[in-house]
Amino acid sequence: MRAFLALRTQLRYRQAMAAAWDVIVIGGGHAGCEAAAAAARFGARALLLTHKIETIGEMSCNPAIGGLGKGHLVREIDALDGLMGRLADAAGIQFRLLNRSKGPAVRGPRAQIDRARYRAAMQAELLATPNLEVRADAVEDLVIEAGRVAGVIGASGATYRAGRVVLTTGTFLKGVICRGDERIAAGRVGEAPAIGLADRLYALGLKMGRLKTGTPARLDGRTIDWARLEMQPGDPEPTPFSFLTGRITGPQIECGVTYTTAETHRIIAERLSESAVYGGRLGGKGPRYCPSIEDKVVRFPDRTSHQIFLEPEGIDGDTVYPNGISTSVSEATQDAFLRTIPGLGHVAVRRYGYAIEYDYVDPRALTTALEARALPGLYLAGQINGTTGYEEAGAQGLVAGLNAARAAAGDEPVSFGRDEAYIGVMIDDLVTRGVTEPYRMFTSRAEFRLRLRADNADQRLTGRGIALGVVGSERAGVFHVKQSALTEARETACQLTLTPAEAVRAGFRVNPDGQRRDLTQLLAYRDIGFADLARLWPQIETWAPEIREQIENDAAYAGYLDRQDADVEAFRRDEQLRLPAELDYARVGGLSSEARERLAAVQPATLGQAARIEGVTPGAITALLAHVRRRAA
Repeated sequence: MRAFLALRTQLRYRQAMAAAWDVIVIGGGHAGCEAAAAAARFGARALLLTHKIETIGEMSCNPAIGGLGKGHLVREIDALDGLMGRLADAAGIQFRLLNRSKGPAVRGPRAQIDRARYRAAMQAELLATPNLEVRADAVEDLVIEAGRVAGVIGASGATYRAGRVVLTTGTFLKGVICRGDERIAAGRVGEAPAIGLADRLYALGLKMGRLKTGTPARLDGRTIDWARLEMQPGDPEPTPFSFLTGRITGPQIECGVTYTTAETHRIIAERLSESAVYGGRLGGKGPRYCPSIEDKVVRFPDRTSHQIFLEPEGIDGDTVYPNGISTSVSEATQDAFLRTIPGLGHVAVRRYGYAIEYDYVDPRALTTALEARALPGLYLAGQINGTTGYEEAGAQGLVAGLNAARAAAGDEPVSFGRDEAYIGVMIDDLVTRGVTEPYRMFTSRAEFRLRLRADNADQRLTGRGIALGVVGSERAGVFHVKQSALTEARETACQLTLTPAEAVRAGFRVNPDGQRRDLTQLLAYRDIGFADLARLWPQIETWAPEIREQIENDAAYAGYLDRQDADVEAFRRDEQLRLPAELDYARVGGLSSEARERLAAVQPATLGQAARIEGVTPGAITALLAHVRRRAA
């Protein structure tokens, strides 16, 4: 009888845990946080499941957000009412606008972040989000019914049911940490990897592979000789990430700058066999644009020094992140080479660096909604898709969470075009071309980057986010106020004009062609600035800084944007030609075997996407277009 009662209690517990949600998000990293928040903002009943609630929002690697290309992604996440930009502003301790001397299209906002404050802010935000429940449980398997995902099974034995599941597992899928001869099964230091979940993905027949990343030692800032270092301050007037942030008010810090030495390189070269990669302990491909110090020594043998930024991890603590020397050599070798670096002669290490290798899914197995074609209802976001970086993960999480919520509501999936957003560029790159190394965003990846500036992310995306139901009322209100002010300023700019003669009398050199020029056209001249025109028309001095910035940037690129319009129009024509989902490429005449194989693997949604697949020639696109037109006739 006692055994029966215990069994009945256990069954009741499991039934209670089996309450249905619309969307379940697995993982509390940057992708998972944005996915859960986006699903809940849309109105879905969302559940976030993670190993530990205390590590939600953890910055596992460097304590920084943004940068070239990455800062654009943060602005776009923010424009769609995501969390990363606002919380980075609240926890930022040093802000810098990179490429400030270059054009607005390639400027990248970046900030050093107080790791503890960011983590606390993210946890508080999620725990207070309506429609979102947060629970601690490691997920070991998926529930699959009738060929669709139907929920997940936790390590606790509980079953959580939902028709849409978003996996954001980061480096946890069969993760292995390597440092010297050490090899530890872990998804992160001190946390177990996800083995059962990885096995399930392999069983689904998804093409998978191994990638790696690494991190440097964490240093005790009290043992660094800061007096020997060059110090780098932030910008005098910090540039926020979020369009909702008026100004940055938190305390700001300086970072130290130092360099490796010839002795540093000698020690590493002599002990290269300790490295996870060069010692043959790991086979996964690492990020080319963020190489380990071992990679730098091998790839650049003529260099006698490499720059290191000593970045404090917070205002209240004294742990320092040495950006530029990620490593996987032994602890003894790390101690030895660190002490050859100026300012680090007596440094104490708080945690040694390591490399981590993990499973990822070939993103070509996904639709542009980030849904797995092999298992409807399953969405993937973040490092599981072969990307690297908090910003890339957060952007994918937002799209996956939104699409999971829309699917649960019976709505069509949403995607963003390459002409609309860096988010669209990234996802199209992933699902069309796949990855051979961890994918990182750069401005050079975008064909239409003059349009996809960080300063106009809200103008490009917030209106669409409102229509999609993922933008809340506060941001919508702020956006509409800014839109009205911008419209009024643009109308004023069109009305304020000068003839060539009037311009000369005002001290401006313009072509004496008899044409009247408005304020925007005058601003396009290199030697005419906003302050010059404000002396003529004092009313423009009342424009808010963000309105003035938009007008100035639009003027700077006006001629180029007009020429790019034709390219955008051609791109959109190809994107509007949808390819049937059931298209049998074996029946398309005029295709080579390679083209058929690649098209069948990716299953492009549009003719434009098909043209971007590696190995698909212009001739193949012509044949494909002719076949589709014959079908439609």
